[in-house]
Amino acid sequence: MKESKTKCESCSICGSVHTEDLLTKFEGEQLCPECLARETLVCSCCGKRIWFVNNSGTFSLPLCSSCYDEYYTSCVECGRIIHREDAYYDDGSDEPLCYRCHENNRGHDYIEDYYYKPEPIFYGIGKRFFGVELEVDCGGECDDNAAAVMRIGNGSGLEHIYCKHDGSLDEGFEIVTHPMTIDYHLKEMPWKNVLTRLKTLHYLSHQAGTCGLHIHVNRTSLGETYEDQEETIARILYFFEKNWDELLKFSRRTNHQLQQWAARYGYKDKPKEILDHAKNGGNNGRYSCINLYNSNTIEFRMFRGTLKLNTIIATLQLVNKICDVAYSLSDEEIKNMSWTTFVSGCEEPELIEYLKERRIYVNEPIDTEEEI
Repeated sequence: MKESKTKCESCSICGSVHTEDLLTKFEGEQLCPECLARETLVCSCCGKRIWFVNNSGTFSLPLCSSCYDEYYTSCVECGRIIHREDAYYDDGSDEPLCYRCHENNRGHDYIEDYYYKPEPIFYGIGKRFFGVELEVDCGGECDDNAAAVMRIGNGSGLEHIYCKHDGSLDEGFEIVTHPMTIDYHLKEMPWKNVLTRLKTLHYLSHQAGTCGLHIHVNRTSLGETYEDQEETIARILYFFEKNWDELLKFSRRTNHQLQQWAARYGYKDKPKEILDHAKNGGNNGRYSCINLYNSNTIEFRMFRGTLKLNTIIATLQLVNKICDVAYSLSDEEIKNMSWTTFVSGCEEPELIEYLKERRIYVNEPIDTEEEI
């Protein structure tokens, strides 16, 4: 029998030769993974792939022209791109303003607009960094309260956190950390004092029902090359789909909340099949359990907000553990790993305590204090 040879072709842009399965066809061109990442983007709204030069948004918020025209506008003062639902209009004016410019006109600037994204400051020593977004509600979208929280979070003179407007909240705001190693989150980031201050200001997170706890992980920690990172991400998606019931219990979300804000992609037999489905738009775009539309990070969106310190730490530890196994195991090994085997390998006391509280550990559950 004659051996079949793998067909090789050239990238339309750089001319490098690759096997056919590594090239992506896009608008009549054949692109290698590097050129695909460099020359194209995925619209963060509809999931459609576009050329970099046709981006109607920004690098961190890529948009096709159709989505920009239908859903977005630009602040007339600073030029920032904002969702039409998040635009402000002062004194009956029909000229849109972002939240920051609207607040600055009123003399406030502690709560930034939703799309505010400063240059990241990396804290800690290591390869993997975690950026946390914690939503709080029911205490008012109050600039003075945000300032009080920031004074504690940044009390050491380091800019650990900033606060942003979030249109999905009724009377609150979002607290965002700069990227930190997990060790820095545990030992240096003053989470306990921040959470205590939020409680004294009468904010809620878990009990509000509107709040999420989102965690960003840098893509570079998931593999040395673009292809390695994609394989790790595919296994992360597979792990979530295979263990969805257990992760649903861990998240403290309802199915309805997840369908709206962090939908699953749907189980498929191979990790790469789930990744391909996700990259082709998935179900809810960036409102998926793992948002892949950011250039430098993947965002874990499944978890419900909380003002309980152990829950935040346990969630960071869980995400780190999932990234570890997806990075180190093969596709076959991740498919064969049971939830019991996974949690048996967890050693962090905060994570073990939380797993027992949620009754998804290998041993007997324990009593737990109420979430806030």
